Amino acid sequence: MRPLRRGMKAVEELEEEMTEAAADSNEDPLEETEDLEPLEPDDGGTFQQVTNLLNIMDSGAAKTDAAGAGPDMRKTLASVIITEKATSEPSVVMNALIRCLQVPKISTQRKVNIYNILQEIIQQEGELEEQGVQRLVAIASKEMRETLEAEGYVKAEVASDTLAALSRNHFSLVMYELQHHLKPLNLTDEFVIITLAKLANGNVFEFMPYMGITLATIFTMLRLANEAKMRQVICSATETFCETVQFYLRHLEDSVYPVMTEDQFAVKLFPLYRYFVTVWLRNQNPEVKLGVIKSLKPMLNLLLPNDDLRDQVYDYIPLLLAEYRGSLEALFITQVLRQILEMSVTTNTPVPEMQLHTIFTELHVQVCAKVPAQQQYSSQNLVEIVQCFIALARSYPKELMKFFFSQIEMSKEAIRVGTLTLIRAVVSADEPRMNIRTISLAIRVVKNTLSDTRFKVRMAILRIIGQLALSGYQDRIKGWGLKYVSVQLTLSTYKLTNHRESFYQRDLEEKMVHKVTMDTVRIITSSVSGMTNEFWVRLLCYIMETDYTEALTPICISLTNLAERQLHTKDAAAGVASKSKHVDLPAPQKLLARLLVLMSSPYKGEGRGIAMLNLLRTLSQSIAPSMADMWEVEIPLLVKYLEEHTEFTWNQKTWEDKLIQFLRNSLKKTRGSNWSLRLSKELNNQIESFNSPSLEKGFLYRALGFTLAMGLEADKVEVLLLELLYKTDYSNDFDREGVILCFGLCARGQVKTVLNVLHDFEERIQESEQSWQIGAWRKDHPWRRETVKSALMVIYSCVASYCHPQMLLTHVDNPITAKIIHHYSSSCQDICLKMAFMKSVMQVTKAIKNIKDLEDFQFAQKMTLTGIITATIKEEPTDSLVSPVRTMAMEALSHLSNLKPFYSMEENNELMDISIHSVISLQPPAEDNESIQTLYANAMHALEQLMEGLMQRQLDPKGLQEMVHLLEKWILSEKEGEREKATNLHLHLMQIYVQSIGVCIPLKLGQFGMLVGLMAPCTCDSHRRTRIASMDVLSSLLDLHASQTCSSWGPSKELELAKCKEDLQGPDVEKIFSASSRIAKVACVQFNCDEVVSLIQKLCENIGAMDLQHDKASVTWIGTFLQMRAKELEDKVAEILGAILVHLPVVDHLEVRRCLIEGILLLAHYHQETVLTSLLRQPLPMERHLTEVWLAVAENVPFARTMLHGLMGRLQSRFTPKANATSKADIWRLAAVDPLMTLCTIHLLIQKIDVNDKLLDLFPDLIYTLLLQLSSSQGPEAMSPVLKTWRLVHAGMLPEEINLQRITIQSMQLLFRRLNSEQLVHTLEEQGVWALLQSSSTFLQGVGLLARLCMRSMEGYRQRLSELVLRGMDSDVLSCRISSTAVCVEFMSDPVLYQEKLLKPTVLLLEKGADQEDEALRVLSLRALGNMALGAPKKVRQYRKLLLEKCLDSLRGPVSTSVTSEGMEALAKILAELREGDVGSSFSVLCEQCRAFFDSESELLRLKAFVLFGRLAKVVGISKKHFFKEEVKKAWIPLLLHCQDPCPDAAQACVATVFQCAHFWGWKAPESSSGRSDSSTADEMTVLQTTLCSILTQKKPAVLYSFLLETMTYVSSNLPRIRSAACDLAGVIMKQMSAHHLKKLDFPALRDSLQELQLDSDPGVRRAALETLKILDTCSQHLLLASSGGFC
Repeated sequence: MRPLRRGMKAVEELEEEMTEAAADSNEDPLEETEDLEPLEPDDGGTFQQVTNLLNIMDSGAAKTDAAGAGPDMRKTLASVIITEKATSEPSVVMNALIRCLQVPKISTQRKVNIYNILQEIIQQEGELEEQGVQRLVAIASKEMRETLEAEGYVKAEVASDTLAALSRNHFSLVMYELQHHLKPLNLTDEFVIITLAKLANGNVFEFMPYMGITLATIFTMLRLANEAKMRQVICSATETFCETVQFYLRHLEDSVYPVMTEDQFAVKLFPLYRYFVTVWLRNQNPEVKLGVIKSLKPMLNLLLPNDDLRDQVYDYIPLLLAEYRGSLEALFITQVLRQILEMSVTTNTPVPEMQLHTIFTELHVQVCAKVPAQQQYSSQNLVEIVQCFIALARSYPKELMKFFFSQIEMSKEAIRVGTLTLIRAVVSADEPRMNIRTISLAIRVVKNTLSDTRFKVRMAILRIIGQLALSGYQDRIKGWGLKYVSVQLTLSTYKLTNHRESFYQRDLEEKMVHKVTMDTVRIITSSVSGMTNEFWVRLLCYIMETDYTEALTPICISLTNLAERQLHTKDAAAGVASKSKHVDLPAPQKLLARLLVLMSSPYKGEGRGIAMLNLLRTLSQSIAPSMADMWEVEIPLLVKYLEEHTEFTWNQKTWEDKLIQFLRNSLKKTRGSNWSLRLSKELNNQIESFNSPSLEKGFLYRALGFTLAMGLEADKVEVLLLELLYKTDYSNDFDREGVILCFGLCARGQVKTVLNVLHDFEERIQESEQSWQIGAWRKDHPWRRETVKSALMVIYSCVASYCHPQMLLTHVDNPITAKIIHHYSSSCQDICLKMAFMKSVMQVTKAIKNIKDLEDFQFAQKMTLTGIITATIKEEPTDSLVSPVRTMAMEALSHLSNLKPFYSMEENNELMDISIHSVISLQPPAEDNESIQTLYANAMHALEQLMEGLMQRQLDPKGLQEMVHLLEKWILSEKEGEREKATNLHLHLMQIYVQSIGVCIPLKLGQFGMLVGLMAPCTCDSHRRTRIASMDVLSSLLDLHASQTCSSWGPSKELELAKCKEDLQGPDVEKIFSASSRIAKVACVQFNCDEVVSLIQKLCENIGAMDLQHDKASVTWIGTFLQMRAKELEDKVAEILGAILVHLPVVDHLEVRRCLIEGILLLAHYHQETVLTSLLRQPLPMERHLTEVWLAVAENVPFARTMLHGLMGRLQSRFTPKANATSKADIWRLAAVDPLMTLCTIHLLIQKIDVNDKLLDLFPDLIYTLLLQLSSSQGPEAMSPVLKTWRLVHAGMLPEEINLQRITIQSMQLLFRRLNSEQLVHTLEEQGVWALLQSSSTFLQGVGLLARLCMRSMEGYRQRLSELVLRGMDSDVLSCRISSTAVCVEFMSDPVLYQEKLLKPTVLLLEKGADQEDEALRVLSLRALGNMALGAPKKVRQYRKLLLEKCLDSLRGPVSTSVTSEGMEALAKILAELREGDVGSSFSVLCEQCRAFFDSESELLRLKAFVLFGRLAKVVGISKKHFFKEEVKKAWIPLLLHCQDPCPDAAQACVATVFQCAHFWGWKAPESSSGRSDSSTADEMTVLQTTLCSILTQKKPAVLYSFLLETMTYVSSNLPRIRSAACDLAGVIMKQMSAHHLKKLDFPALRDSLQELQLDSDPGVRRAALETLKILDTCSQHLLLASSGGFC
């Protein structure tokens, strides 16, 4: 709705402006039309209305209305109004617009607007007068044929568009006019041709009869058109004419005019084509060339179908080709050439053979040469050239291939690549199909480049081979093509797998070649039938041998396609079909092993897994017929899994499990044969083909283990296992782990075989050093010995993990465990060997534990293993962690503890003590050392698991007490790391105890309190994990206590503890202590009074025992219990408060003191007024502990707000009548306090209260209260009551910074900073508001400036501030009334008082203030009354009587200058909102009083008087015009003279007033001189004086005479510049005076006065008097001459 209102408002303004313009035009109609032709008969004012609307459209500085309607909307609305009027009276409006066009010296924009409106009118429905149309045609035709300049071109363009619009209904008139100016052998105007083209485009059928003569006439002008612009116009017009003819020929049936054939048009058009190509195309101007080329395409559409003209067009092809060497865009030339060549193919009329070589050469160069930088359409040009060559291949295939052959013989890479690219395009052309001869020639050319090794050439050849296969020429690539593809596949793969890092560019090139090769292979295998066996074998061997695995996927896909085509060939012979079912393959086991291993990473190489599975499925009959049926079922499931996942979502272990299951199921189909053994050999042979580590090799070890487990011949399996042991590199962790896994998997079906192989291997390596070829026992490499021994230990334990349970129980003690102990004991026992030993023990114990039916199995080696492990733990350093040995040792003990025989109680305690000492003292790892962090976490977890396992056998309060006894010294340790670990252990064991015991066995008396007291301070520990663990310990204790005492413990408390735990996890210290306090609240309800007292005592004792965090936690818990039991301790409040006040000053830690201060705040919440009065009566400056109390108040925002309200009340009570106390709280509230102490407290609270709380609701009251306090302190200060207290405590005076003014201003500054308005704060500082407020002389100025800035920046506080201001203005305290009125001055300049309906009471209070004796109050009241014109201008008339009366009172009587100047300034503001009739009888008094101050000695009074008189001049209407004219006459001389006033502001105001009053003399002068320089103003004043004197000489010479006499009275003025100005003005007047009045002058007296000024002290006065004296002498001489000549 807002845009609509804007539009309506703009329409109303337009109508008002039209009405005013019409009224002005009626007053003096000859002013605008005196230069026009004789007026036509009356049109009912339409012409005038149109003119006014056009004026509005032309105005570039249209005012923007309040709703935002700008110049664009006004212009549019004016245009719409004219167009709408033309709907009903089209001819009248059009005639009016035509008249407007004929106005001389009309602006270009105005003409453009008129033509645009005329076009809209022409497009409307309705009849137009023929005469008007003829006039418009003539005017527009003349307009567009005038000299074309920058603006003229715009007029010509719009005139041309107007003619084109007229042609739709008045074609004959327009065409006649244009044809009249189109004469043969005479170069016409540019826009005549442009307009003809527009007519042809818009009136196709009507223009056709004129088309022939138009083309013929234009042809005669071609030789005369020498300018580039004219040539472009003709080319463009010709292009339009040709397109129009084509449209006409397509719609001949719609034409009612005589029909012209296509040949007739072509014959008329060909001369233009010939001239364009032979002459204009050679022009050096690129724009002309472009215009010619673009016009050729539509011309050729008409010329090429003509058989006779087509041959002639061929003759000019060389001229087109020559343009390739120029600067013209090649694309446009190629498009024309393609049009000619394709038409030659369509019409079967080839271009002359003699031109072929030139065409071939030029087009070929475009393909092979580097594209110039200025060519923008190189890619599109290449597409067009390809189409040209395809057209040439259809007409001259043999010649084209010969040309290609000649180019191929060149050795340049770019030429060869370009030629091959063109050959590929020719081969790919489908319609019409290239003949076999052309393809054969193309293949012959390609074969000539097969030896080229450059990568771009190789890629081009490969693409041609692929294109031949795609285009159906498969038989043409068999042999040479397939061989070339195979060679490139092998060559690129070899280069990529044997690349060097320094040849990155070559590797990139080879990757490109390889990719193209893969694409070609895919195309060939999917389209070529009857593939040769050689190509099949090459691809299959590529899979088996290549190390470049990225190419495996496309090769597998290609092989699958080939195999499927061979298997499904229906027309093949029986022998061939049989052969296709069993294609030639390498060993089936070798192929299966290769594919299985590669499929372990199925997403490498663009997803090779699916491709290999499909190949396996296709070749199933050839690999293993017995597996074929099973593969048909399981392979699709594997493919489905891979398709459902991606490389980011699949699971490696799951996929390997599926492949292993697929392998196992496949091997089951070959039972009874040696298939699995042969497969094992192939898998074993491939181990060295893969790197370590790799996924493929890891899967290979696993597959080998499963395959060997299914072998039937144990002796051959032993050979393979022994070979594997011998060739394994045990220093390689990956290979070692792979062999271990392989042996374990093999033991699943061959456990005895595996143990025999291990025994045999151990015996062989002990026979002699030479018998073991890997040299494991050589003395120069002792670490190799431990590596092999550790591998053997883990192999034994892995065998135990995988073998059958019954076989395990038989062999676990001997030989498995015995061998493990033997290898460990007989070695040097380094870290790796220890880890291998612990791992072996854990694997063996896990394997035993997993057996379901152990019955009474006793592990005979348990105690031996325990002794070795505990000795190992004791050997580990207690302060560092460098290996996972101790972790693995504790884990091994945990597993051993679960086996029989169990440990005794003493053994359990000993193991726990050893383990705790080994771990608890370890230093926490650094954050950047992840490996040590992992070791550390694992060690702690292992300790917890071990203690849990050992504690399970002594679950009772005594056992719990023993456990806590072991941990207590670590919980109270000074080291944070030890506390953290001990607390976590305590938690873990406590949870086990609670879960296991519950309510069965109650805790001992006092045990519960001891446990809570021990853990409570830890809730605020510096370590997060310690806090969380202690929280969990307390939760467990509270749960246990609640269950054992049957006390209330609901879900809400559980939820609260959970929230507290979340808060403890964060780093925020405040949240941590808050959470600790909430925990105390939850726990408090579980304690009786005695328990509370004892617990508080325990916590108090802990203060100082540990670090600061624990002390803070202790006092937090104390404070929390005091809060919850405050009502119960009502009698103890005073005692508690006394204790806090006594101990508060001596507490060292601020945080601890703060918690004690909270006790004081608790009392203040219940007894606010009492505590407030007590605190305010403390001495200044504040002691440290007292300051901390107020800081604590500030932190509690709601309570701080309450205290601020109370403090404000203490200050406001000084400005309000005193009230009687009605309660005890009132007595304390009304008790006398020192205002300085109150201000210091307010300042402290505002400064320290939460910065996020802006105190928005308190801001108005606070700022106004502080302002009133500041105003009351401007006078002499009474001695502050606090000084009495100060002298009792201190000797001397208060510090300088503690005074009322400084503290008050600082408090106000803090308030403004809280608003987060940086701009406001900066403005206050920049404009010096605070400095103004601090000085008593500038205080009121600062108040006004502060109020003004607040009004602008803080709109939300206006209402409240207004109410406070009114309250202050009605106060009995004078300083309060003055300050409030100063604020009211700014409020009156804003609509806020009017909007809030507070204007009337404000005016009444200001009226009262204006009558006061106090000067400052009276000035401010008058200023505020004057500002009503700014804030509530509509209310000025309502209060005009009061306003005028109070302001006039300030001008009468003996009042101060400030009051008088303020009164005149207020009158100037008020008069701006009043009309002549509103002033009434006061008008004459105002004029008289105003003139009285023109010559005042006060510069301020003169300035205000001049401004006020200028304002009176604006108010004057018809009724007061004559009266004020007399006033102007009385004031004229002082005004003219004071234009040179020594006060610059007064002089400027006087000049403005003179210009405003000049029209009362009947002379129109500039309205204002603002913005002019002094020199320009002086010149204007001289002109004004001279002109006025000239007019007075002619009309009122007596007035001029009186002016001279009055002027001479000012030569004795006290102001030198006025004396100088009087001399100058007197000279001007004397120059203009008539001889008659010159005779009346007393020349001697005048001369004496001027000569006396020659002695003036001011040089300017002397110079001006001398110039006037010369004028006087000149006038005297002229008068004498006139008298002697007989003239009057």
